[in-house]
Amino acid sequence: MNNLSELLAKKLDFPRAHRSARQEIADWVLDHPETFPDLLGFCFNIQLSISHKAAWILELVCSENINLLLPYLDDFFKNAPNIKKDQAIRPFSKICMMLATHYYKKKDVTVIKALCDTNKNAMIECCFDWLISDQKVATEAYSMTTLYLLGTEVDWIHSELITIIEQHINSKTAAYKSRGRITIDQIKKYRLKNLKA
Repeated sequence: MNNLSELLAKKLDFPRAHRSARQEIADWVLDHPETFPDLLGFCFNIQLSISHKAAWILELVCSENINLLLPYLDDFFKNAPNIKKDQAIRPFSKICMMLATHYYKKKDVTVIKALCDTNKNAMIECCFDWLISDQKVATEAYSMTTLYLLGTEVDWIHSELITIIEQHINSKTAAYKSRGRITIDQIKKYRLKNLKA
């Protein structure tokens, strides 16, 4: 480990998870983009006690500058299925939603060039896995949004997504029910618009 990598590891070993403390570290990474691969490495090393904290920082960094992640998409999606801690899965699912939003809604040319079909297939698999396993509602909500957006390109996704939501909606929280209904409505509107087109 070089000096900056060691410094990042020390910064990630913070005692409390206050938003301001996390943002401060994210700002430091943004000021030192050469530490971004180290941050990813800490996320993926799930044996480390700081791995989930690294994922929190990764989410904040990506929300400010998604382009930092683009050269590492293959690594990101290769490692995403191995992330098991709830606290780390949530940021990973949110980053998937960010990528899908940049690609499908914002039509971000840089993301469109970087996000290949292999990455998209990995994202589809991760999001469906998170939806059918026992995850926190935020992860489920981000996964629904991501899959809705991916389904505007890959036509079988919407049918599968509706099936999963309908299977789980009665046994889930009010937040899940609300997001599930919104997602199903979005799919119906999308299908209607395409029928008319």
